[in-house]
Amino acid sequence: MFAPDEIAMLGNVFEDLLQTLSLADRKDPITEMVAKKLVEFATSGVRDPDRLKTLTIQAFTQQQQQQQQNPPGSPRRSRWPWRLWSQRP
Repeated sequence: MFAPDEIAMLGNVFEDLLQTLSLADRKDPITEMVAKKLVEFATSGVRDPDRLKTLTIQAFTQQQQQQQQNPPGSPRRSRWPWRLWSQRP
């Protein structure tokens, strides 16, 4: 699916995203979601590291905004558990 140089680039983008989002715990569910979203964009054909980072951060920002507009219990709930994000220390 990905060439070795692409895997290295994705690893670098992932590390950069974790630093940008202040995620240090590799077992944090949000860390896994970042990885999945990054791979989703890369699988769709995006290969530019800056673009991958931007798209992944935008996905989180949009999801957070939707969560705020649609409180828990509303018919249109977010797929991403932003309540975990907001409870982070």
